[in-house]
Amino acid sequence: MSNAITDARQVKIVFSGPVGSGKTTSLYTISDDKPVGTEVQSNEDIGKSTTTVAMDYGTLQLESGVKIHLYATPGQERFSYMWDILGKGSAGVVLLVDQSRPSPLAELKFFLGEFRKIVKDAPIVIGLTKMDLAKETHLDKIYKYLEDEGLEYPVFELDTRDKAKVKEIVLSLMFLIQPDLMKAG
Repeated sequence: MSNAITDARQVKIVFSGPVGSGKTTSLYTISDDKPVGTEVQSNEDIGKSTTTVAMDYGTLQLESGVKIHLYATPGQERFSYMWDILGKGSAGVVLLVDQSRPSPLAELKFFLGEFRKIVKDAPIVIGLTKMDLAKETHLDKIYKYLEDEGLEYPVFELDTRDKAKVKEIVLSLMFLIQPDLMKAG
């Protein structure tokens, strides 16, 4: 079992990715409890009016009795110190990448590089968001990059407002973390 899990029934998962990729929305969509957020009015042009400055936190209770502690990181590099803090002790990462942005592959490469250093061998799943707003598909480039790098991360198209889809990506990460945690009992 991963040393990131101190109690077999308590698991920490981190949502990360660039600004506007849907981290906060995903967490708010799936959390059983009212999430705690640190969204503030943005004073710079980041493509949206608010931004996370520290973290967002929520929980998801599975039928098996496993409680998932969900954290969402800020997406701006100037808050990267929070990536280290939130990534420490996490059992896995949901990395979200906005496909409507000009360089989603570059953002994916950057965040994978950062989080692979932080979470070491913990599993990562990739969620491609805003596919409906993308002017072109980047799927082939993303799959080619992962293949060329020898990275076997599951990749999902994700509408961060769809609870079933967000839960699907979290459960897929849970299966990678520890399949027997998913068993009832």
